[in-house]
Amino acid sequence: MLKQIAPGVTRVAVIVDPTIPTGPAQFSVIQTMAPSLRVEVTPINKRDAGEIERAVAALAQASNGGLIVTPGLPATHNRDLIITLAARHKLPAIYFDRYFVTAGGLFSYGPDRIDMYRRAAGYVDRILKGENPADMPVQAPTKYQLVINLKTAKTLGLTVPQALLASADEVIE
Repeated sequence: MLKQIAPGVTRVAVIVDPTIPTGPAQFSVIQTMAPSLRVEVTPINKRDAGEIERAVAALAQASNGGLIVTPGLPATHNRDLIITLAARHKLPAIYFDRYFVTAGGLFSYGPDRIDMYRRAAGYVDRILKGENPADMPVQAPTKYQLVINLKTAKTLGLTVPQALLASADEVIE
């Protein structure tokens, strides 16, 4: 999706939380897909604001950069900083949750949290009716949400493709 909204991107830094099991796995998937998109990826395994700021500034020194922000505490705790850095350095960025986009980020694609909570209520109901939680399967998200901030796209000089706009669940103007 980042290449759809910013086709010129050739280098992407991925903000990853290496302390959670999904962090390295998510980076591995992105790294596997990168060659087919003609994109070079590097991880930003940084935890504090200063380290993140230096890594993003280093990415921005060359042209055609972009950011992918994956779930984890570094991203969540430094949300405003990451959004500010992306804007300052004119880097297109994709985030894992809509609250980055409502705060000024370009766009997000991630699980629909309301749907997840709704499905969790069904599990609670089954447990209260006596079902053993250990016998219940772990469920992955089934509904994902695409949120696009057109104001941020305009600020970055990007035109969001109509196909992407048509598939968006929410468009912020």
